[in-house]
Amino acid sequence: MKELESQEAFSQWKKSKTIFMFSADWCPDCRVIEPLLPEIETKFDQYTFIYVDRDKFIDLCAELDIFGIPSFLAFSEDKEIGRFVSKDRKTKEEIEAFIEKLPENH
Repeated sequence: MKELESQEAFSQWKKSKTIFMFSADWCPDCRVIEPLLPEIETKFDQYTFIYVDRDKFIDLCAELDIFGIPSFLAFSEDKEIGRFVSKDRKTKEEIEAFIEKLPENH
């Protein structure tokens, strides 16, 4: 998974089919799903997956109403097409169901 480097990079990535994962090194629920992510990325290879460190991009998180992690935002053609945002731990099945329901997959 690529890591977000800058606010400008965020603006560029959201123009294509991208899923941003908001996370942080200290987040135990984020660590639980980390081993599952390569498999999810392979299954949904039409998307680029970008890791966003919540602590490095706190202003971006506030702007996007990301107040819990891990959280996922999907973009295509500069528009948000889906969000799976909460403070709850997420399972592989929940993450895959979120991606499968995105309008780009129908």
